[in-house]
Amino acid sequence: MNTKLFFLVLALFVFATPIFAADGSTNWVAITSGFSMAIASSVCGLAQAKAVAAAAEGMARNPGAAAAIRFALLLGLVLIESLALYTLVIILLKVV
Repeated sequence: MNTKLFFLVLALFVFATPIFAADGSTNWVAITSGFSMAIASSVCGLAQAKAVAAAAEGMARNPGAAAAIRFALLLGLVLIESLALYTLVIILLKVV
């Protein structure tokens, strides 16, 4: 059953390839730019969540160092967010 399905999908891809080559009006730069922005934003979101969680845990363990931890957290969040902003700038320069 799985072998038949595999060959069916393989045949579909082989025979459908000329269809994609027929029209050259697809703007692949814009499509891939959307994917790259989605990846950059998701990675930034995960990194920021981890940084905030670690900072909150650090402040809970050592309240006396809260000011230093807060400064390091803000600096780290700015640098993490710059990844998404740089990606956005590159996309805007490339697509427009």
